[in-house]
Amino acid sequence: MNDAMPEVAWHISTKSASNGGSCVEAGPLLDGSGRVAVRHSKARDAATIVYTADEWTAFVGGVKDGEFDFTAPSR
Repeated sequence: MNDAMPEVAWHISTKSASNGGSCVEAGPLLDGSGRVAVRHSKARDAATIVYTADEWTAFVGGVKDGEFDFTAPSR
């Protein structure tokens, strides 16, 4: 992780264990900005993607709406 990046309150999916621990971790930056960081749980020193609060809200909304359910037929 970049030394200039603020601390992150990382969370790993509860579904990760059933996937062999190969999952992503996400968490809010602890700098009060509302940004959210995402990284691969098995490559924690690799790239970390940081989303703004608005980007993260839009992504989570899309997930809840099924936008990223690529196994389901298109709506």
